[in-house]
Amino acid sequence: MSTTLQPTAEQRPGGTERSLFDGDTGSFPLELRQALVRLLRGPYIDGASEPALWTTILNHAVSLQQYLSEIFLLLTIDSERKIALLSPAGIDAVHTQPIVARKPLRREETLLALRLRVLLDRHAGTGTDVSISRAGAREILAEHRQPGNVDDKRLDEQTDAALARLLNLKLILPTELPTEYRVSNALALALPFDSIEQIPAYLAALDKSEPNESLDTESNDDAAQEAFL
Repeated sequence: MSTTLQPTAEQRPGGTERSLFDGDTGSFPLELRQALVRLLRGPYIDGASEPALWTTILNHAVSLQQYLSEIFLLLTIDSERKIALLSPAGIDAVHTQPIVARKPLRREETLLALRLRVLLDRHAGTGTDVSISRAGAREILAEHRQPGNVDDKRLDEQTDAALARLLNLKLILPTELPTEYRVSNALALALPFDSIEQIPAYLAALDKSEPNESLDTESNDDAAQEAFL
């Protein structure tokens, strides 16, 4: 349940406004400003690991969105998965794109992410974590190798690079085992599909793409768009 925070200035004794720093003209309290910074820093907020921050975001979602709308950003909150993240608003005008340029996923990174997205949906509601090993990731990418490609060294490099990128985006998370990873619930929001039945066709299109091709996250024709890259 979201509530609207009415911005109120903190007061010094005597009724004068108390700023948080010299030149401060803001009206949000410290905890709400900190939540904004964390959201803008990205890639997402995991409410399960940061319950206090999650509560702040839930309680002040309307006020947060009012602020974020000023810079063409949308706040997405998945209460079931306890994930909050920002995505750019779709506006066909100059100077409305995210402040930090987004680097699209490469072909192998996209393939791995999509296959993990299917696994995540299949485990939804079970209460169990979805995990992937390096060997499992390598096997997935091997299934999608270009015809005639038997370069195992290159496959190893692509596997490690794909895992590193997904780790950097926190779409997969490290575990106590160095070659085992937990799939983040944020992956479902990063690669949104109306139905996972749409994914095989998308995978088939990627199989036909060039080895070094990237996923164009700005294309309106693609069902998959990364929300925080």
